[in-house]
Amino acid sequence: MKGRAGWLVLMVCLGLVWLSSTVLYTVDETQQVLIIRLGAPDQVVTTPGLKVKWPFVDSLVYYDKRLLTLEPATEQVILGDQKRIEIQPYTRFRITDALQFYQSLRTFEQAAPQVNQVVSSALRRKLGQVMLPALLSEERPRIVMQIQADVSERVKPWGIQVEDVRFHRADLPKETSQAIYDRMKSERQREAKELRAQGFEWAQKIQSKADRERTVILSEAQRQSKITRGEADANANQILARAFNRDPQFYRLYRSLQTYRQALAESNPTLVLSPDADFLRFFKTGPGKPSEQR
Repeated sequence: MKGRAGWLVLMVCLGLVWLSSTVLYTVDETQQVLIIRLGAPDQVVTTPGLKVKWPFVDSLVYYDKRLLTLEPATEQVILGDQKRIEIQPYTRFRITDALQFYQSLRTFEQAAPQVNQVVSSALRRKLGQVMLPALLSEERPRIVMQIQADVSERVKPWGIQVEDVRFHRADLPKETSQAIYDRMKSERQREAKELRAQGFEWAQKIQSKADRERTVILSEAQRQSKITRGEADANANQILARAFNRDPQFYRLYRSLQTYRQALAESNPTLVLSPDADFLRFFKTGPGKPSEQR
């Protein structure tokens, strides 16, 4: 009897556990539950806590109430100026109406490609009217907001509220970036050549001006030196003339000594003279015999 009673209690406990698992369910504060009764959506439970359902009649579909993120792969988009860019968008949304979401998309896995397709279409439609400089300027937030508004309007019947549409990256394709880099490099090289040529031209002008000023300065200096030399020669001649008038004998002696110094210098060739040459008269007579000097 005791063995049978123990087995009976155990069976009753197991039955209660099984019954509670089919009747009771919990709703987390981050979840919402759609109750499907006999295959048809019945109601949405959003308040957290322990709930009761009909066993074998009700089935549950859980949806997240938090923001959900979709990050599709990078795709190429043609802009209004026929430029190609690679864009990787991301979308954040929440399920606001579980019944509409279930009727339209069923699950998150089925909803993801649909929402991504809507985002891609909105991107291509809007960016196809935008030039590349606008996308890189302060107009970019306004363009993104227009894309977000378009996506929100299209997915609203699915029970989805789009909170954000942004770009992870928006870059030019590698081949386009390389072409732009090569073009920029060529442009900078062309500008460098122009600047070098302009600098060489300026250098030539400065050098020509300096040479011209140098020539003018040298000509003026030579002219002034000739004037000064002429004035000096005139003064020297006047001094010599006055010296000759005062003492002709001394003047002749002085001039003869100058001639000796120039003629007998070490740099001059050897001079061969006869002893009675007039050139050597001062060596014979000296300055003290005026009669012989004459």
